Amino acid sequence: MVGFVFFAPSPRHLSLETARDLGRRAGREAVKVALTVDADDATLENIIEALQPDILQLHGHETPSRLRDVKRRFGLETMKAIAVERAADLTALPDYATACDRVLFDARAPKGATRPGGLGAVFDWQLLQNLDLKLPFMVSGGLSADNVAEAVRVTRAGGVDVSSGVEQTPGVKNVEMIRAFIRAARAGEELTVR
Repeated sequence: MVGFVFFAPSPRHLSLETARDLGRRAGREAVKVALTVDADDATLENIIEALQPDILQLHGHETPSRLRDVKRRFGLETMKAIAVERAADLTALPDYATACDRVLFDARAPKGATRPGGLGAVFDWQLLQNLDLKLPFMVSGGLSADNVAEAVRVTRAGGVDVSSGVEQTPGVKNVEMIRAFIRAARAGEELTVR
């Protein structure tokens, strides 16, 4: 999967024009994920027209009802980001699990943060250790080559999401850091299979 961020406060924010160009380059080689935060229908329409994503990742305060509406209106797979800091943050999970196709667990942003994720914060992965979720799920939040294998081992997540952990400066990815991250993530996957 390749993520395309559409949220102006993020250093990773893309214009529709840039997203269109990058999306064409990705072609069918990768699943294209459009990350939004509390986007309205008009914004989603513009993103879909420009990028032609496979998945809409909703990273804001979207309700299960809003997720169902988005899925029905746009006919795309949806991924809901759930902010996690403590066990109580998982109480809404059953409602979301009936409204989306997959879940992304991310560290809860600190109070006063200008964006809900991509901040390099880690949450306690033990909270997901015995998770009984029928949907595919991913883990995010402060992941890097140094900790991704442990995150995969503890959570048994089917995927991981990384941004700041592979950047040399905010919004600028580093190819060697990406390679190291992928190697480490695969090593963690091997640990969970054994």
